[in-house]
Amino acid sequence: MDIAIIIVAAGRGLRAGGDIPKQWRELDGKTVARRTLEALNPYGSLILVVHPDDEATAACETVGLQVLTVSGGSDRRQSVKNGLEAAASQGATHVLIHDVARCCITPDVIQPVIDALASAQAAAPALPVTDALWTGIDNRVSGTKDRNGLYRAQTPQGFHLQTLLSAHRTCDYAAADDVEVATAAGISVTITQGSENNIKITTPEDFARAINILRGQMDVRLGNGYDVHAFEEGDHVILCGIEIPHDRALKGHSDADVGMHAVTDALYGALAEGDIGRHFPPSDPQWKGAASEIFLKHAVDIARQRGYTIGNIDLTLICERPKIGPHATEMTQRMAEIMALEPNRISIKATTSERLGFTGREEGIAAIATATLVRS
Repeated sequence: MDIAIIIVAAGRGLRAGGDIPKQWRELDGKTVARRTLEALNPYGSLILVVHPDDEATAACETVGLQVLTVSGGSDRRQSVKNGLEAAASQGATHVLIHDVARCCITPDVIQPVIDALASAQAAAPALPVTDALWTGIDNRVSGTKDRNGLYRAQTPQGFHLQTLLSAHRTCDYAAADDVEVATAAGISVTITQGSENNIKITTPEDFARAINILRGQMDVRLGNGYDVHAFEEGDHVILCGIEIPHDRALKGHSDADVGMHAVTDALYGALAEGDIGRHFPPSDPQWKGAASEIFLKHAVDIARQRGYTIGNIDLTLICERPKIGPHATEMTQRMAEIMALEPNRISIKATTSERLGFTGREEGIAAIATATLVRS
């Protein structure tokens, strides 16, 4: 199942207030659009449909993500059709269509839609209507409606791409959503479980509610890593990707970068992914002399694929020599480059063991690292 995810973000969002469309407004440190993109990123290729006036803004908000930006149309249905045409050109077989303003979306709503598509023509999350329903004229109740069998629609709504695209190509009216387009074309839509937290930001009050939801569902993980390498004959050591002159080298199956190994294991630990040895066994000759940035990038990629942001890295190198202070800034910059992270999120420092133990006897170097991962 090759899934494309169309995020509809071409509207103006006037009811939400503010000077800019709601999707570009900040919500607890990130824009609404960025939060939505990050939440959906693990599930397929992203297609962001935006108003032509917002293309520059969209380019800024998609940095670091693989996102195809498509211009929207005169109404929502036309915008979705533009996204479907782009998804078809990429060879996708299935599509999820999601409102950008539903930035509190979580895996427990997304995954059932995808699972249903294995056997259903289409699927969409919804919640049964539980409140009494009235009709009204001039702020007066004019009647009641039976709520049995009524649902509140949500997104993402999932479809077999070519089936929905055919329905859009023959639709000539402004449908409320893609389920309406699908059912009008005779496509059967399976209802999956929605969530009360999967709100669509519509009014100014919804921003405060979304912040409370996001803070409540934040997933913070902490991992630690510890590594040791002994000295052997040589004329330099490699620490955090930087070659440092020394009268000995560090012994190891790879390049023996003890600092980078500790950080990598801290990331794996936070993800419950074991350690470097699980992913890159020392018994495998292909890793003989390998640059440790291969291991670190692998751990970073897993974290980001699962929707985590690296909050910070704290590394302590334990040795008598070489002196780390003169190289700490360069080491930090190199680690930041490898991890695509701001340098102010990486702390690299050193201590001695007061001439005690194997590090005190200058038999090797130890490193201990802590990594924080955040998914919101």
